[in-house]
Amino acid sequence: MESPRRAVAAALHALVALSVAVAPAAGGGGEQPLSRIGIHRTTFAIQPGAFVDASPLLLGLEGQDREWVTLTYTNPKPSKDDWIGVFSPSNFSDSTCPSENQWVEPPLLCTAPIKFQFANYKNLDYVKTGKGSMRLQLINQREDFSFALFSGGLSNPKLIARSKRVTFVNPKAPVYPRLAQGKSWNEMTVTWTSGYGTKEATPFVKWGPQGQIQSLSPAGTLTFSRSTMCGPPARTVGWRDPGFIHTSFLKDLWPNFKYTYRIGHKLVDGSIIWGHEYSFQAPPYPGEDSLQRVVIFGDMGKAEADGSNEYNDFEPGSLNTTYQLTKDLKNIDMVIHIGDICYANGYLSQWDQFTAQVEPIASSVPYMVGSGNHERDWPGSGSFYGNLDSGGECGVPAQNMFYVPAENREQFWYSMDYGMFRFCIANTELDWRPGTEQYKFIEHCFSSVDRQKQPWLIFLAHRVLGYSSATFYADEGTTEEPMGRESLQPLWQKYRVDIAMYGHVHGYERTCPVYENVCVAKAASHYSGAFTATTHVVVGGGGASLAEYAGVRARWSHVQDRDYGYAKLTAFNHTALLFEYVRSRDGSVHDSFTVSRDYRDILACGVDNCPSTTLAS
Repeated sequence: MESPRRAVAAALHALVALSVAVAPAAGGGGEQPLSRIGIHRTTFAIQPGAFVDASPLLLGLEGQDREWVTLTYTNPKPSKDDWIGVFSPSNFSDSTCPSENQWVEPPLLCTAPIKFQFANYKNLDYVKTGKGSMRLQLINQREDFSFALFSGGLSNPKLIARSKRVTFVNPKAPVYPRLAQGKSWNEMTVTWTSGYGTKEATPFVKWGPQGQIQSLSPAGTLTFSRSTMCGPPARTVGWRDPGFIHTSFLKDLWPNFKYTYRIGHKLVDGSIIWGHEYSFQAPPYPGEDSLQRVVIFGDMGKAEADGSNEYNDFEPGSLNTTYQLTKDLKNIDMVIHIGDICYANGYLSQWDQFTAQVEPIASSVPYMVGSGNHERDWPGSGSFYGNLDSGGECGVPAQNMFYVPAENREQFWYSMDYGMFRFCIANTELDWRPGTEQYKFIEHCFSSVDRQKQPWLIFLAHRVLGYSSATFYADEGTTEEPMGRESLQPLWQKYRVDIAMYGHVHGYERTCPVYENVCVAKAASHYSGAFTATTHVVVGGGGASLAEYAGVRARWSHVQDRDYGYAKLTAFNHTALLFEYVRSRDGSVHDSFTVSRDYRDILACGVDNCPSTTLAS
């Protein structure tokens, strides 16, 4: 008969597996590949003659933050289900697993790998010969690594061999800076990750106008612990120490000036550990008449350049989006990622993987983020939706890994001025309905902008609060999140919001200028004259697996594209705006429209937005 303690342990392990394996129906493509591994069911079955060799064993000899490692391996009893796991720290099988309580027996292994690949990947004869090789990419993540060969498949792993330790020269090095606009227009923040706490080193940024005298700015240091996670797997097999997250505030920037910067840490012995040197262009003055270009998308996630962690039919949409943005970086001034950032879903190592992936972009232009269901949602944590989508993270990693100019980072809603743009970024994972604090913020963001100086008013949110033809909405008999546009469309219309953009639905869709389900103006490639209604755009095809569209198409749905891509807004001046939807796979513009509007057109009276007048003279 099974002991009560083992029965409770089995029940807990089942909960761990269930909490991460159930893919949410709404967003689609929300399963974290690491959740397929039943690491808590691992047994040791060291196989004589089995081995894993890794080369090189020492990485980053020339200051690299990422390097390729070649593996060779042998299993005398091979199977098509054999797989290689990459573990960090390297002593994954030596650690003592914490127990949730006295009734729960801890598992043999308590840490998931940071990535995995099947042993027969590109080794067609592996099942016959038991021999294989592969190349995997490692990034500097503050700890050493080891590679383990498993049999038994992902669901019942049996550890049969492990490699020697692999490490970077300095695992603690400062890495992966990400820029963000501060709370004022002339402030840029730099956030990065390292293994140095404040007792060991002092973080700072050396920066200044390009080619001129550089100055030093201190950085604050934050981290978070396992106890701040709300549930499994973030609190159990998915936990990995996040290291230390540093943020420095570069103030009093001159508009449009080019600046260089370098992150560093001064050790207690006086020596300095430097990161790489980068550069950025300071934001324009609010209302400045100049060329301004902003890229917007949601749901990109991360992917591995070595093909690991993914399904056999995976299309690298995330890598394609990252590649196209990097390729076009000289024509981009800011990036806004509106939620479902990396789909870590409780596997904390994936946040490092994501910051490394976007580093070429985020180190050069502000990389602003919003909150999505895969960052925030968890039962009993205060999220508006009580699902398991965050994998127990309940917003903590997102709030720490990226800076946002919010008054309260837990709330994660904020406004942002960039030249002729005013962006109002909502948090759909907290209540937005009339009477709430967020509703008041949204209205204030709309009402406080000077449209003569900043004519282009843009609303951004993760879940679709406007219009979408996604099948998962249609199955519920709707075309939006419940109570979405019913709550907010009076504000969009009253304050003449030009464009509202969303993620969550993995694909692209553009509406006509629509209000209360009716096209107030015919959808077109060019709009001019007085404001009629808000154009709603779903741009959630950043990289996660694509969603389906309903068979019946509403009249307000003008363009649909079931492909990966992103939106790009270009403000030429105060009267001309270009919207483009760019496909990630080839950089082609699949949809676009322009807006020509004078200030008097913004003031003009329209449907449900006419101010009160008087006959008095």
